[in-house]
Amino acid sequence: MLIHPWDAALQPAEWQDWLASVERFGMLAVNNTDPGQAPLVVPTHFTVAGGELLIHLARPNPVWSHLEAAAEVRIAVFGDYAYIQSYWRTTAGGPDEDGVPTSYYSAVQFVCRPTIVDDPQGKADILTAQLADLQPEGGHAAVAVDAAPYGRMLSGIRGVRLHVLRVDAKFKYDDANPVEHRERVSGHLEERGHSQDAGAAAQQRRRLAVVGEWRARPREQ
Repeated sequence: MLIHPWDAALQPAEWQDWLASVERFGMLAVNNTDPGQAPLVVPTHFTVAGGELLIHLARPNPVWSHLEAAAEVRIAVFGDYAYIQSYWRTTAGGPDEDGVPTSYYSAVQFVCRPTIVDDPQGKADILTAQLADLQPEGGHAAVAVDAAPYGRMLSGIRGVRLHVLRVDAKFKYDDANPVEHRERVSGHLEERGHSQDAGAAAQQRRRLAVVGEWRARPREQ
């Protein structure tokens, strides 16, 4: 993922706060053991547990042999995205058709070392952690190896612990452009009101409040 200096997370807390505010659902990308074939990409919920991500997948999933061979995998999450129309990005005083369209989005990618979990108690621990994360209000049975309903289902899944090696985070909201430009585009997004437009506008306004005029910031930032 290309990350320009003006697109980068300003500090780790920025991407951590964003991730905490969205559904922990992403794409697990795994290299194919056959280099002539496309990588495997698996949509899945995940749970952040310290320096690990926790997931479970159905045993028949075709990813397993590739995952077993992988030294590194990637989980990608994105949101608050919007198509920015060309005529929203024209140079001041220029014709509308001279504008260049772009995409806005927030994205976090985790590069991880996978460990497959087949031990029944290990899988139960992963499910327990995921339920606590994704269904904190409860309303479910305890996950126990020797009790229904989950005990009999554990054989149908495999767990994965993904040790996080590094994190790439990007907030692409035109931060390198003048303040007036960004304010104008935020207004267009709020007026258009497509599915992710409000989120994209909110992210752009949040970054604007922190970054201000990018060219006025110290170069090392």
